Amino acid sequence: MGHMMWIYAVVIFVLSEARSMDTAVRHLDFNQGSEVNLTCSNKTWNEMLFVIWDIQFQTKKECRISFNNGTNDDSCNDGKSLRNTSSALSYLHIPNFSDTDEGRYECESVYTGGNDNHAIHVAIIVPPHISAWLYHKDNKMVAVCKAKRGKPAANISWSHMGNKLSVKNYSVENYSDGFFTVESHLELPEGMDTENLSCVIRHPNWTRERILVLKLEKGYFPWLYVLIVVVIIVILAGFLFLARKKIITLRRCQPSDTSPSKSPPAEDVEEVEPYASYVQRVNSIYNSSADFFT
Repeated sequence: MGHMMWIYAVVIFVLSEARSMDTAVRHLDFNQGSEVNLTCSNKTWNEMLFVIWDIQFQTKKECRISFNNGTNDDSCNDGKSLRNTSSALSYLHIPNFSDTDEGRYECESVYTGGNDNHAIHVAIIVPPHISAWLYHKDNKMVAVCKAKRGKPAANISWSHMGNKLSVKNYSVENYSDGFFTVESHLELPEGMDTENLSCVIRHPNWTRERILVLKLEKGYFPWLYVLIVVVIIVILAGFLFLARKKIITLRRCQPSDTSPSKSPPAEDVEEVEPYASYVQRVNSIYNSSADFFT
């Protein structure tokens, strides 16, 4: 047993010394959320003596997954595992690939009659969030196209009626986590037809380019501001009119201010004699006049 361990240690030492000369370096990109399988040898399990995966993540974390004499060792504990194909070929399986899996994967495999060393730089491909809009600046129309937080950086170009337009204002923002935001501003000539203007975005995550027709999603034309002001004025005028009408109604319904200690002045009312008395008096006057003349 001790003799076998000594041979194993010697083999590891020799392979470590020869790694810089014999290591095959590869760069692989995978889409976010995909299932990733990494291989470092075309030998079957029956031919393998051992296989070791040393992983150095971009976050500076390190871990190891290995197989030796039927024993598996896993210090990663994040879902990665050594598996075999139907033809007994060994590979490292990474489920649901994400940006935390990015890094350098070094594989050492020893088999009967030789060894393989591979260094695989693994990166993620994340599609950006895309948008496009129009806005006014200094009495000029400006078109904006944006591809936010993609990896790698997206490519943006402009097209008008099938003709490619040159762009001078083109910015790329690189975040500390390796993501990119690309933004392009295009100042439009006066009178240019915006209905036939489109933004073309390309990214490795897509099999086909994305074409955006510009809409008024951000930024507003001056007439819209005018319309908003007019609506506000109309609403305020209506409110003031209703408030004034309410005040007038309340004033009309309010009782007059009369003191309860003072009674209202009595009006002069002329007494009216009964009709029978009036007729009797008239007849008396008439009879007296008749006697006088007789």
